[in-house]
Amino acid sequence: MMDVLSRIADAVEEAINTIPDSKCRGKCIGMGADGTSTSQIDKIAENTVLAFIQKNGLRLNVLSEEIGFVDNGGEETLVLDPIDGTSNAIAGVPLFTISMAIGTQSLSDVHTAYLRNLATGDVITAEKGRGAYKNGSKIHVREADISNLFLMIYLGNGAHPSSFDLAKRVKSSRSYGCASLEMIIVAEGEADGFIMNSERYSRAIRVVDIAASALVLREAGGEIYDPEGNVLDMKFDLDCRSNFIAFGDRKVYDFIVKAENRIPESPKYGICVNTKVRGAKEYTEQVIKALEGCEYILDSGIAGEFGMKGCPVEDMKADILVTIGGDGTILRTFMTNKAPLIGINAGGVGFLAEIDVNSIDEGMRRLRSGDYTIEERFKLSPWYDGEYLADAVNEAVVHTDSIAKIRHFRVYVNDRLMTEVRADGIIVSTPTGSTCYAMSLGAPVIDPRVNAIVIVPMAAYKFASRPFVVPADAKVTVETVMDSGCLLVVDGQKEYGIKGKTRIDFTRSRETVRFIRFSTDFYSRVREKLVNAI
Repeated sequence: MMDVLSRIADAVEEAINTIPDSKCRGKCIGMGADGTSTSQIDKIAENTVLAFIQKNGLRLNVLSEEIGFVDNGGEETLVLDPIDGTSNAIAGVPLFTISMAIGTQSLSDVHTAYLRNLATGDVITAEKGRGAYKNGSKIHVREADISNLFLMIYLGNGAHPSSFDLAKRVKSSRSYGCASLEMIIVAEGEADGFIMNSERYSRAIRVVDIAASALVLREAGGEIYDPEGNVLDMKFDLDCRSNFIAFGDRKVYDFIVKAENRIPESPKYGICVNTKVRGAKEYTEQVIKALEGCEYILDSGIAGEFGMKGCPVEDMKADILVTIGGDGTILRTFMTNKAPLIGINAGGVGFLAEIDVNSIDEGMRRLRSGDYTIEERFKLSPWYDGEYLADAVNEAVVHTDSIAKIRHFRVYVNDRLMTEVRADGIIVSTPTGSTCYAMSLGAPVIDPRVNAIVIVPMAAYKFASRPFVVPADAKVTVETVMDSGCLLVVDGQKEYGIKGKTRIDFTRSRETVRFIRFSTDFYSRVREKLVNAI
């Protein structure tokens, strides 16, 4: 099979060399199956592969970014990126490949990989269990020197801001615009890792981009994790996209992930208070006394009660945030500050809070001694009319902007129609929000360790309209069918007007929130604060 893939690459190389200039290479000739524009060079390369398969009677299905899936009646599929690094190819930058992998359903069963840098002629191959090779010589990842890291980091127009922060923390970084080659650079031990972290789902990686290079990296001794720290596996489906951390040495992954969660030995505390709750000033005094000898800062609202200078929450440079109030106070704080947070419940149920007002001294003692864990949870990012709105920790609610007026919605998952319903609104919830608004409408309570999104119709006209649970990495789209307005409310804190006959996309945010927890487990919390609550 490797010989067949080599002959395919020969045919593609010969075909694209007939294109006279960069203008012709880059000519847009339509839209591909992956939803991106198709350039002349992409289509010529893909057509060459398809023609080769047909001419030689190969019973091999094809999944390619331009044409999509082609069923040739085979048991296996050629996962093809005919030109990875198209912009480089058009600009004459010698970093673009043909990338081919063979498997059945997903990355985990890919057994053969072949890549060729079409500008330099370098050939990289791998077969499962037989190692990885470049130009016939075996390649292997290198042991990392954390003080001298060299990382490949995606820094394109969808890059998450944390990617730029990471680039500042390492010795060197590059972004070459050719994912397959960037992965190979790690595999051959010339770089320590490759990070893809896009805040836009549409810019995250597709399986065709890395199917071949992922096998090469793994055969060279490296590994690839998804954002949750699981070994990356992607279905052979162009609708699925993912971010990842690829590395040769596990120390690289630990450096990238754990450094973001590290709290200094002598942290600075930020105290954020809902001044409307009864006893707010007294509780704040108790916290300040318990933090005696520590550096702290008060938010502007409560600082005025003490005649002190405070700081807006969004400007607090704190290592740990302490909130006094209810769940709303926690959600408002998370909207403007990313620091790890522990909540003191001075409100109602306070499901998200960790410390009761009767246990402030003990809670602060444990906090100061480091007797806690950090629980990380994902957020949702809403996108409307091409603009990013505020992330949701709990849920985003799309509902009618007129009292007692029903609306017509279509809900899509990864651009496929999931349901069509007439209702007061639609809730898109995280597991964190499953114990809030979604629960009150009959949706299931979800353990926060489960990577899922809950979609809940509100007061649906059809009795059969039920909540849906979908994967956390799915793109959820809510379409307002009628020519009537709606409102989008994020975590009960921010409100946006939504026009009729428009769409709102919801994707897993690249940002997370971090709760500081003691020993209380999730199920105890549910029993104590929900089951037994009034």
